[in-house]
Amino acid sequence: MDLLDLLHDTMSSPWVYLAIFAIAVLDGFFPVVPSETAVITAGVFAASGAPYLPAVILVAAAGALVGDHVSYAIGRGGGTRLLDRLPPDGRRRAAIDRARRGIANRGGLILTVARYVPGGRTAVTLTMGAVRYPRRRFLAFDALAAGSWGLYSALVGYLGGLAFEQDPLRGLLLGLGLALTVTVVVELVRWLRNRRRTARAGEPGTDVLPAGAVSRPADAR
Repeated sequence: MDLLDLLHDTMSSPWVYLAIFAIAVLDGFFPVVPSETAVITAGVFAASGAPYLPAVILVAAAGALVGDHVSYAIGRGGGTRLLDRLPPDGRRRAAIDRARRGIANRGGLILTVARYVPGGRTAVTLTMGAVRYPRRRFLAFDALAAGSWGLYSALVGYLGGLAFEQDPLRGLLLGLGLALTVTVVVELVRWLRNRRRTARAGEPGTDVLPAGAVSRPADAR
């Protein structure tokens, strides 16, 4: 059995929905799991009838939502205690205070954008838990972020599958290429905005959360 046959068998199995859900959950707090690739792949094969596209979108979004809340809970539990131990006049404390202000003012936007940056989503959700961002507001914004991500990832794959209906592997490559392009554009826009903000402030290296937490996941630990 070649790779294409294996993918066909996997994607036509009813267990594929549970697999997509589980992968999306794990990726929320363990970002080495390729959830976006799994959803795009399912979208490619959905163009030929199996799996069912709306179900792929639903389970991907639900898994992302659950995984983000696990990450938020981890940050709220262990992260808060670590932040409380930071020296009140230290540089890390000052950075956390800036992050807290950024989240308070633009938490929903930060969370939504970070969902499209691999690794960045985990850093942001951990940080939001650590600074005790209100749980209800987190749920509302994260539902929007996870839903849009599930729709986007599945449709990117679906478009690739439609373009190469007789060659799913090419469709998958097209879908992954489109997703990579979107990620690069998001990163470029974010970098340009941070550069402009730093230039206005006249203080290099004073980026708030959208720069630090998204580009360096370790900062949220």
